[in-house]
Amino acid sequence: MALWAGSELSVLSPLHAVWLMVAAAYVLSLMLQLLPPGLLPSSALFQDLIRYGKTKHEASLRPAVCRSFDVPKRYFSHFYVISVLWNGFLLWCLTQSLFLGAPFPSWLHTLLRILGAVQFQGDELALSAFLVLVFVWLHSLRRLFECVYVSVFSNAMIHIVHYWFGLVYYILVGITVLSQVPMDGRHVYVRGKNLFMQARWFHILGMMMFIWSSVHQYKCHVILSNLRKNKAGVVIHCKHQIPFGDWFEYVSSPNYLAELMIYISMAVTFGFHNFTWWLVVIYVFFCQALFALLNHRFYKSKFVSYPKHRKAFLPFLF
Repeated sequence: MALWAGSELSVLSPLHAVWLMVAAAYVLSLMLQLLPPGLLPSSALFQDLIRYGKTKHEASLRPAVCRSFDVPKRYFSHFYVISVLWNGFLLWCLTQSLFLGAPFPSWLHTLLRILGAVQFQGDELALSAFLVLVFVWLHSLRRLFECVYVSVFSNAMIHIVHYWFGLVYYILVGITVLSQVPMDGRHVYVRGKNLFMQARWFHILGMMMFIWSSVHQYKCHVILSNLRKNKAGVVIHCKHQIPFGDWFEYVSSPNYLAELMIYISMAVTFGFHNFTWWLVVIYVFFCQALFALLNHRFYKSKFVSYPKHRKAFLPFLF
């Protein structure tokens, strides 16, 4: 394992560098938030960049210059529109290549090579990347459905930098998955010439984990939206209340925990050994941990009766 990691680190691609940089940014942000209050950076810009939604209200005395970069949190749906379209296109290209032998478009193949995708025919299975890209697309489709038909958005805001990063993020995720497809020139290389003969136990485990995590994330979003509705399903307010049920009994942000589990399920689907995807998982872990910590502190500061046994992100640990 150590030799594998060492060899990967010695040939870091531009794609690896991007994921390492964004992961490092969130690691640093999380570490700064864990400092004692007296040492916590008070920069309004820093605090504004790492907060969104309800936690922005917790940031004291936001300058007017910061408020001028706000966009509505309901614009989250734009992330998933882009993802459904872009990753749907990538999935279509991959499907065409796998089942009809069509080459990737030359511009797409060139982009993959620039970002560091290599021509390899080793242990990587084309089925793994195909399933993960299907998972990414289904995840985005479900989240788009939730944004439109389930979630109840208040007048909460996100920073314009956060918004643009979210748009780029889902484009980058799809490219990252596609870069792991074993290629022979512009064609997908299928070892054994039969895609479904590549099925392994970790594909089944990854699929089960993906479904399990997705179901719990959906339940958590329904619980949150129901806090703002009456029994007839009509929205009656946009106030924050203490959520209960499902994984909320253990952590303050189970939807973020489920997001992490969804990405881990994809790492499992890749066969546990895909270094590139574990970089994505590391980024997701620290990103979601930071937002979960800020949410946890918001709930504890707003509600005196907030359950003391709940953790922020990881049950019983953090």
